[in-house]
Amino acid sequence: MPDVDVVERDSDRLGEELAGLDALELADRNRPSRAHRIWTATWPKLGAIAFALGLWQLVVWSGWKPEYVLPGPATVFAELRDQLADGRLQHALWLTLGRAARGYALAIVIGVAVGCVVASSKIVRSAFGSFITGLQTMPSVAWFPLALLLFKRTEAAIIFVVVLGAAPSIANGLLNGIDQIPPLYLRAGRVLGARGLTLYRRVVLPAALPGFVGGMKQGWAFAWRSLMAGELLVIIAGHQSIGVLMQNARDFSDTPALMASMIVILVVGIVVDALFFAGIERTIRRRRGLLAR
Repeated sequence: MPDVDVVERDSDRLGEELAGLDALELADRNRPSRAHRIWTATWPKLGAIAFALGLWQLVVWSGWKPEYVLPGPATVFAELRDQLADGRLQHALWLTLGRAARGYALAIVIGVAVGCVVASSKIVRSAFGSFITGLQTMPSVAWFPLALLLFKRTEAAIIFVVVLGAAPSIANGLLNGIDQIPPLYLRAGRVLGARGLTLYRRVVLPAALPGFVGGMKQGWAFAWRSLMAGELLVIIAGHQSIGVLMQNARDFSDTPALMASMIVILVVGIVVDALFFAGIERTIRRRRGLLAR
């Protein structure tokens, strides 16, 4: 006959484990609604924006600079409203975002190709790994004299600098992601018959995805900064971009228009990160079991 105390302890332990499983199931059933999750993710950002606007207004009220030099939020947002009303902002933003999309897409193609080639050989990695990092550390403005000599004041000069600003970061992100792949994954892939491009497509790139996405995110930041510098330095007749709006505002000492353009640049960076990269990172974490579904 089994000991009664042992049976009771086993029964209690089993009950606790089942209760834990039930709790997990109930937690999944009681998962907050989509609207609640969106609000939970949004309100801290709204609070940060309110804090920044309040601090800005306090600096204006302090009298540190005259209001025609440092206008308050109300004046700047009124300028934004006027630019939206007459269509200037939409036209400029559309042109700038088109340049950003073309340059960034080309940078992804080049960065992935370079990253795969460099990662495929230890000799190539030793020869060009530091070279890619060196390119990544170069300020984008340093490329503009060469870009102007090669392409004059054309769209190609701007895209050239955007690509050189973003591609090294994307290549380095892919290399770092590949470096962190457990060797077991590669051995398992080869055992299952994956070789060459198939190994990269089926094993290497999916396993390196977190590092690669980090490189893409950093590459976008460099691309966006390079583009803004390019639009300020390379003014093309008939092409009114965000950079041209900023340059015109500076030439006429129109601080509200200048700060309105700066706010647009900041908002684009925040929106791209929140809607694109944050979504990709969340999907990767969810598929790897690091985030509740």
